[in-house]
Amino acid sequence: MQNHYSYPEIIDWLQTKGTELFGPHFNIPEHDHPVVYRLIAYFLKDEQTAFQFGLDLSKGILLVGPVGCGKTSLMTLMKYLAPPDRKFILKPCRDISFEFINDGYSTIHKYAKDLRLRGGLPVAARYCFDDLGVENNLKYYGNDCNILAEILLSRYDIFISKRLPTHITTNLSASEIENHYGLRVRSRLREMVNLIAYNKNAKDKR
Repeated sequence: MQNHYSYPEIIDWLQTKGTELFGPHFNIPEHDHPVVYRLIAYFLKDEQTAFQFGLDLSKGILLVGPVGCGKTSLMTLMKYLAPPDRKFILKPCRDISFEFINDGYSTIHKYAKDLRLRGGLPVAARYCFDDLGVENNLKYYGNDCNILAEILLSRYDIFISKRLPTHITTNLSASEIENHYGLRVRSRLREMVNLIAYNKNAKDKR
């Protein structure tokens, strides 16, 4: 690929940063490079390489892979690689479910409409919802709510109106996402995100 970025050098930098953040056991093996290259191209807005990978830079990322393959670690590293206009907040879905127990339906509003000041003006925050599928449907004052389904549907509305992307990591397949969150969510995600997937046989690195 001809571009103005040296991807091997960026991976070396990510390896060094990962070791600093996660310890000496951290490693980006060569068989993960196809996934890492796609993430680099997306977050650095390398249009030429992103086009070759079939990535739409206006959409978010759906990073899919088996348990323990390194999805959360990679997205954590992307926070350091991304330029200011592509920074995002990494939020575990499990934590959101606990917030719902305490705060109820305002939790949906928080992650659908949460605002950050930029240049003195409020703008909706970019999020990566980490480990979609590990949270449980919970009750708030006896009412069942699929909290992440509601948040994702609201994030879709923001994507359509403001082109604000949402990122997600999960070990769920497309059919499992439909079973957990419904056909509407699966359909909206097709519009909202680029799918980047590890090999289904990727090993648990923990």
